[in-house]
Amino acid sequence: MNGSTEQQPAGDQDATELLTPAEVAKMFHVDPKTVTRWAQAGKLTYMRTLGGHRRYRRDEVVELLQDSTKDE
Repeated sequence: MNGSTEQQPAGDQDATELLTPAEVAKMFHVDPKTVTRWAQAGKLTYMRTLGGHRRYRRDEVVELLQDSTKDE
């Protein structure tokens, strides 16, 4: 048996999952450029990959999605 395990606890898996602008756009039914504008406006925080691409935290995106559906 190998003593090293690299599995995340089940509750932390969604918290660390990163989404592409296209994945976020699909969730909101908008264009990926709109997601980029939201990030530039400070509505969404993002991280940059080594290649310079934006990635968004799933937990934050889901929270924003839930907040946006409450307003309707």
